[in-house]
Amino acid sequence: MKAVRLTTPLTQEVLRQLKAGDTVLISGTIYTGRDAAHKRLVETLDRGEDLPFNVKDAVIYFVGPCPAKPGQVIGSAGPTSSYRMDTYSPRLIEQGLTGMIGKGLRGPAVVDAMKKHGCVYFVAIGGAGALMARSIKEAKVIAYDDLGTEAVRELVVEDFPVIVCIDAEGNNLYEQGRAQYQRA
Repeated sequence: MKAVRLTTPLTQEVLRQLKAGDTVLISGTIYTGRDAAHKRLVETLDRGEDLPFNVKDAVIYFVGPCPAKPGQVIGSAGPTSSYRMDTYSPRLIEQGLTGMIGKGLRGPAVVDAMKKHGCVYFVAIGGAGALMARSIKEAKVIAYDDLGTEAVRELVVEDFPVIVCIDAEGNNLYEQGRAQYQRA
């Protein structure tokens, strides 16, 4: 299976070509955030203030990386369970977010927002945080430093390996896989 290579920003034109099940190698800038950071991002929007980064055509990786050892850019950086961001994700998708990376299922409200506004949900391999970290070439905290590992980081990645789990049409790899095995 050949991997699709894409470079951020993730535009509507590019994301509409991605289909559930596609293997993708992402290069460029992505952002990190887990539930505590997402809560603050939505509270910022509720106050009518600017977010700490432009979410239009951006990709967020749900991760709380381990501290870097000497000589490393970042520590182990495996995906967080995505359902923890389900309360906040639709609001960010409305603002132009076009990609999310995590692991596990997403709720119906998130999938509806993805189809309505155009967004893709990628899954990263859980338990492979050290391997994922090898694709991260730069990392810096850009907001909410007080959250520690949950601070928002800007990452520069190269060939960051993910799989399209839910595409912009709502096709869901988890559901497709389950249906395939039920027929067997």
